[in-house]
Amino acid sequence: MKPKSVTDSIILHSDLAHKALILLSQKGLKVGIAESCTGGLLSYHFTSLAGASNVLDGAMISYANEIKASWLGVDRGDLQSFGAVSEQVVRGMCEGILQQTQADVAMATSGIAGPSGGSSQKPVGSVFVGVQLKGESAHIAYCHFGGDRLSVQSQSCAKALEMLIMALDS
Repeated sequence: MKPKSVTDSIILHSDLAHKALILLSQKGLKVGIAESCTGGLLSYHFTSLAGASNVLDGAMISYANEIKASWLGVDRGDLQSFGAVSEQVVRGMCEGILQQTQADVAMATSGIAGPSGGSSQKPVGSVFVGVQLKGESAHIAYCHFGGDRLSVQSQSCAKALEMLIMALDS
């Protein structure tokens, strides 16, 4: 289901977040969120719902590489070799938020929301999204989203929520 407007997008994300909240609550799990390109938008989708305090352990906006390294423990070598927008860094963000919180499940986003900052290797709209259950390997997805900055951020949140729901349903 692709939203047609900002209002449709908000409703879709609210529905996805609500489903995720219910699954987390039913399983007695807490989530930790590490965000870069989504800048708190993913966390917002949880905190906008009643009952969020039962499932959201903590969230961190790690926009700068130094914050990814110092707060989340992301490997500086990975940041240098692969860049912030990479599978390796998002994997490190998932692991880091699990270590920094009491969460059972991690979510992480890192990408290029635009309108500038892209390259031929990583164009605007390139986003890595990760979900990891404690004690398991992270599931990382590469996505390329179109649209303006908010659209890229919004689609990134939808993908993260969908991945969380899939991980909890399996």
